[in-house]
Amino acid sequence: MTATAAAPQLSADQLTEMLGLIKQSDSVELKLTVPDANLSETAVALDMDPLEGQVRQVFFFDTPDLQLNGAGVVARARRVQGRGDDSVVKLRPVVPSELPKKVRRSPSFGIEVDAMPGGFVCSGTMKQRLEKPIVRKKLLGGGRISSLFTKEQRAFFSEHAPEGLELDELSVLGPIFVLKARVTPKELGRRLVGELWLYPDGSRIVELSTKCLPGEAFDTAVQARSFLHERGLAPAEVQQTKTKKALEFFSERLRENGA
Repeated sequence: MTATAAAPQLSADQLTEMLGLIKQSDSVELKLTVPDANLSETAVALDMDPLEGQVRQVFFFDTPDLQLNGAGVVARARRVQGRGDDSVVKLRPVVPSELPKKVRRSPSFGIEVDAMPGGFVCSGTMKQRLEKPIVRKKLLGGGRISSLFTKEQRAFFSEHAPEGLELDELSVLGPIFVLKARVTPKELGRRLVGELWLYPDGSRIVELSTKCLPGEAFDTAVQARSFLHERGLAPAEVQQTKTKKALEFFSERLRENGA
């Protein structure tokens, strides 16, 4: 496989900031995107069987000009094959020590640092698994977006969304189809996840990731990097984020349609 250019490295100040955030987080997710053109080679190198993958359908909610995203808030609902539906309100970036204790103690809330070549972000996520699969029914039937979120999620949304912006005023951005596969290589000793995000224009993002506890982050990063290098898997020169691309794609489509 042809290697791509090396990703930018974190500065000393960025590294110090990331270390501080990791100490306050509940988990760390190490991510990288690989070149889309190398999708088949990546699957073979990691022994990932696409027929064992899990299909997901992701819907985002925002205004056509992405006011919510501009405030650092992401609202999302998801359908997951074989598992049911869930919804999320995410805030990023966050400083964990600045969050209210009530929110921090909630069993539905978690703090995670996402780290990728050349960058990182600390997020606070209020997540709820829905009791029954209602996402498709609500969105196709013109139901209220707010009905997909719990009282606790709605309160978290109201606290951080732009003033006056309500969940039921948002547009539906999506869906995005996702294929998620998992493998636990013996040489790595931990689960590695591959996600293929398929955008309506035919473009794709291929992301590899693994999660770990905060105290394991740097050892895991070294091990994962070595494992991927041994299999000839290099990160893409430009590291893309799945959510950002989805929001920008559907935002442009809404504006073109005069929404």
